[in-house]
Amino acid sequence: MTDDFNRFAAPGPGWSEVGDALSRMATTVADRHHGSPLPYGAPGEMLTAVTDALGPGRLPDDGIGEDRALTQVAELVARYGLDLTHRFTAAHLQPPPLTVSVAADALASATNASLDTYDSGPATLAIENWTITALARLAGFGPSAGGVFGPGGSFSNLLAMLIARDHAAAKLRIDTRHHGVAALPRPLVFCSRVAHFSINRACATLGLGESAVVAVDVDHHHRMIPAALEAALDAADGTPVAIVATAGTTDFGTVDPLPEIADIAGRHDVWLHVDAAYGFGSLFSDRLRHLVHGIDRADSVTLDLHKIGWQPAAASLLLLRDEDLFSALNRNVAYLNPEDDEEAGFGGLLGHTLQTTRRPDVLKVLTTFLAYGRSGLGDMLDTCHAVARHAQARITAEPQLELVAQVSLTTVVFRYRCQNLDTVNAELRRRLISSGTALIGRTRVRIAGNDAPSTCLKLTLLNPNTTGSDIDELFDELLRHALEVESENAEYTIAEGVQAHD
Repeated sequence: MTDDFNRFAAPGPGWSEVGDALSRMATTVADRHHGSPLPYGAPGEMLTAVTDALGPGRLPDDGIGEDRALTQVAELVARYGLDLTHRFTAAHLQPPPLTVSVAADALASATNASLDTYDSGPATLAIENWTITALARLAGFGPSAGGVFGPGGSFSNLLAMLIARDHAAAKLRIDTRHHGVAALPRPLVFCSRVAHFSINRACATLGLGESAVVAVDVDHHHRMIPAALEAALDAADGTPVAIVATAGTTDFGTVDPLPEIADIAGRHDVWLHVDAAYGFGSLFSDRLRHLVHGIDRADSVTLDLHKIGWQPAAASLLLLRDEDLFSALNRNVAYLNPEDDEEAGFGGLLGHTLQTTRRPDVLKVLTTFLAYGRSGLGDMLDTCHAVARHAQARITAEPQLELVAQVSLTTVVFRYRCQNLDTVNAELRRRLISSGTALIGRTRVRIAGNDAPSTCLKLTLLNPNTTGSDIDELFDELLRHALEVESENAEYTIAEGVQAHD
C-alpha cells in the first residue's frame, strides 16, 4: 500500500511542487492566450470547441499525468477563457486580481484549512478574526462588532436577512426555530427598486416570500428617496424586518442617502442593513470615502473585496455591529465543537455562518492589506474612478452617444443614439464580444420621458492599469462597430418593409 501511494506527489505541503506547477501553468497561459478580452467567435462555437477538446463526457479510466493535465487545462483557459487584465475588459464587477492575492489564494488551497474550529486551522482562524476587526474598524464599528467571510455578496445578504428576521422575531418574543417564519406577522423588507436581486432571493429562501420585499422609489440619481421610505413604513401592514440601503448599486454605483435612512430606521426601530458589496471599497480612498458616510450606523453591512479590493472570488464579508447577534446561527455538534471544547478555547467561527467547512479566503485579503495598505488600495480606486470620469467626458463629447447616469464610483452607463435603440445597442455589445474586440456590459434603464426601460450599455472600470488613452481607443472601436450594426439593422428593416408591402 505504501509503495503504491508513493507513486504520487506528496499530499502534504509540497510547496516547491506547488510553486513549480503554478509557474508552468502561468507560462502556458501567457504563451497560448488569444490576446483579446474573449476569444473570437460565437458563444456556441467556443463552448463546443472546449467540449470537443475534452472528449466524451466521462471520467477517464487512466490519467494522463500531472504535467499534461495542467497543460491541457491551462491551454483551454488561455484559448477560450476571459482575460480580466485586458484593457478593453469592462463588463462586470469582476476585477483583475492582484498578483499577490492570487499567490496567497494558492496558499489557502495548499493549507486546506477550515474556519469552523480551532483544530481545523489555528493560524487562519486568528488571521480571519484580525482581518474582521480591521474591516469593522474601517467601517466605524465599535469593539462589539464581528463578522464572517462568505462565498459572495448574495450569501452575505442572505445571512443578514436571516439575522434581521430572527431579531424582529425576538422583539415579538417569537422563536423562529420552533414556530417557523409563518409566526412572524406579514414580514416586510424595504429596499430601493434598484437594489440587488439577492434581497428578493434571500426573502424567498428564508420563507418570507418575495412578496415581503417592498420596493421604494428612487430619485433621478437612482438613490432611494427617504420620504418614500418613510411613507412606505407608515403605510406598512405587517412587521418591518429590515431596511436595506444600497451603497453602490450594480448598474450605477450610486449610494443611497445613508444618514437619512439611518435616522428613519432609528425612528421606526427597524434593522438597517447596508448592501455595500460594491461601495464599501470607497473607504480605502480619502477622496471617495464620503460616498458611504453614515455606514457606521448600520446594524449589518455586506462587502465584497472581490469587487473593489481586487481579490480572486470569493472574498465577501458580513459585518455585524453586535457580534452576539450571530447567536441565532450557533450550533454545537459532538464530533466538531462540543461545548466543553469551546469553553477550553477550541471553538471557531462555525456559529457565525451557514457553512461548516469554510475555505480560508482571508489569507489573500490579509496579504493584500499588508502589501498595499489602505492608501495603496485607495490609489487604485482613485485611478479607476478617474478613468470612469474620462469615459463620461468622452461620451458627452460624442454626438452619437448619450450619457444615461453620472459617474459615482467606477461605472459608466450610456447608449448609442440611433433608430431601433434597443435592437442596435444589444447587438452592438454582442458584436464587440464575439469579434474579440471588447467586453462591455448592458442593462435596462427607465430614462426620463419614456415609460418603458431602454437597453443601455455599461462600462465597469476596475482595472487600475487602464488609461484614458485606452478608453478613447475603446470608444473608437465601439463607434466603428456601431455604424456597422446600425447600417445592417437599417438594411434589414427596409427589407422587412419591402417584403411586407409585397
